[in-house]
Amino acid sequence: MSKLTNYIKDTKSEMRHVSWPTKKQTINFTAIVIGVAVFTSALLGVFDLIYQYILRFLLS
Repeated sequence: MSKLTNYIKDTKSEMRHVSWPTKKQTINFTAIVIGVAVFTSALLGVFDLIYQYILRFLLS
């Protein structure tokens, strides 16, 4: 049980040294991630439509 206690104490100690982002940074990073995800999904959607048209043309 002492190993678990030491682990928890060490973890708490290390968490004090973490440099946490500010609220503004967190909002900005979240917006960037959402923007990249939307852009990537739109790009993949466009490629999917192009491939559909090509396959319909080739198979008909």
